[in-house]
Amino acid sequence: MQRRFKDYFLITLKGVAMGAADAVPGVSGGTIALISGIYEELISTISNVNISLIKTLRQDGFKTFWKALNGNFILALLIGILTSFASFMRLAKYLIEEHPVLIWSFFFGLIIASIFFVGKQIKKWSLATIISLIIGAFAAYYVTTLPSMASNSNPLFLFLAGAIAICAMILPGISGSFILVILGAYKTLSDAIHDWDFKRIAIFAVGAVVGLLSFSRVLKWLFKHYHNTTLALLTGFIVGSLNKIWPWKKSIMVLKDTTGQAVPFSNISNLGSLSVYQQQINDFESYKIVTEESVSPFVYSSINNGESSQLIAAIALIVAGFLTIFILEKIGNKKA
Repeated sequence: MQRRFKDYFLITLKGVAMGAADAVPGVSGGTIALISGIYEELISTISNVNISLIKTLRQDGFKTFWKALNGNFILALLIGILTSFASFMRLAKYLIEEHPVLIWSFFFGLIIASIFFVGKQIKKWSLATIISLIIGAFAAYYVTTLPSMASNSNPLFLFLAGAIAICAMILPGISGSFILVILGAYKTLSDAIHDWDFKRIAIFAVGAVVGLLSFSRVLKWLFKHYHNTTLALLTGFIVGSLNKIWPWKKSIMVLKDTTGQAVPFSNISNLGSLSVYQQQINDFESYKIVTEESVSPFVYSSINNGESSQLIAAIALIVAGFLTIFILEKIGNKKA
């Protein structure tokens, strides 16, 4: 099908949504791709990148090479992703620090709607799809409970972090940014972007490319041979990720920036949540969360000395996030 400029503009907008999602530790750009109707084309396009394309470029010229690469699709999507990711990472940092309950509420609603829309793409349910759904949910939930590691800027570590994180970024429900947090590479990468440290950015990017080209082939094979089972597994990933995105949290262990040691948060403050404590002292760098658990909004208020749970605003934003997916899904249903 011949695409027009309007079609590629829509693809760029989907890239913007993917980049914004991937900038938030806990939200997956892969979920946005799946909802907006470009996921399988994205995986297929990436997996088709190989050495033979260089041969095509030499023998048949750039135009044939670009068409075989599905270059217009990749370019339109990358423009959206990179522009959004680089700019939204700063905004996401501000929102997570200053308005954590509200930003997580919006994404919680977004993910709930995603479960419905991704799940309905499964054409036939069987024992295998149900088991895959359960396995995916437990796997993603387990990932959300893993403690974060200390920050690490070793070049080999950055390369491996890029390879691992990019695999998560194309998996619905598993956030690449959250994987970076767990690995201890999120601050290193965000600092590198902030300081325009091209060496670190390049090392991370090379690792990401290697991981992406390898893992996309696995996903393409799974979609080809086990389409419904693979979709069920991906739906499970999204279900399991809800624990990370739940807006109200109790902090258990935190990492002290000056010493690199993990200490119980109760040793630091009589408050229950690190985010509330950081806002009160206006310091978001001295401590980083290591482990936390989800609590009800009422418990959240109780453990934080009566701090408002912002329940009404949170519910409104959950609904807004839910409705956002309806818009994305409607756009995704358009031929693009």
